[in-house]
Amino acid sequence: MRTVILLLMIAAIGYTLYNNATAEDVSVLKAGDKAPDFSLVDLEGNTHKLSDYKGQGVFLNFWGTWCKPCAKEMPAMDRQYEQFKDQGVQVLAVNIAQSEFEVQNFADQYKLSFPVVIDKTKSVMTAYNIIPLPTTVLVNPEGEIERVVTGEMTEQDIKGFMEEIKPE
Repeated sequence: MRTVILLLMIAAIGYTLYNNATAEDVSVLKAGDKAPDFSLVDLEGNTHKLSDYKGQGVFLNFWGTWCKPCAKEMPAMDRQYEQFKDQGVQVLAVNIAQSEFEVQNFADQYKLSFPVVIDKTKSVMTAYNIIPLPTTVLVNPEGEIERVVTGEMTEQDIKGFMEEIKPE
């Protein structure tokens, strides 16, 4: 019986060591990193490529229709977008793999004026290592990550973050 338990423990330790040795290195994005480029289509059928926004600040918000904090901050994001869009700050709301019907209903309900795109394959979410929703990645005009914000933001937070990434 002791031999069986010992063999099970050795197997478990071996499996753990093997998994740790062969696991992919997942780099967590941080301020100063180059923002990974991507291309996603919005609800109107327009393609948005992050690199097309070079020279502008990008307020990249990852969200879901089921996410209560996401729903609370969307109207404030829209109001601030209206204030900052002519100052070189763009908003891209990246929905995580929900149906176009759900996302369109949400966008209509909140009368969102900024582009709403759907990350159908979760490839952008994976590239940015997004775990909690909402998460907002602030991309400066040089295409670098200025800040990563997790959790719900107030309207004052949003205004301050847009000021941070506004071109000079």
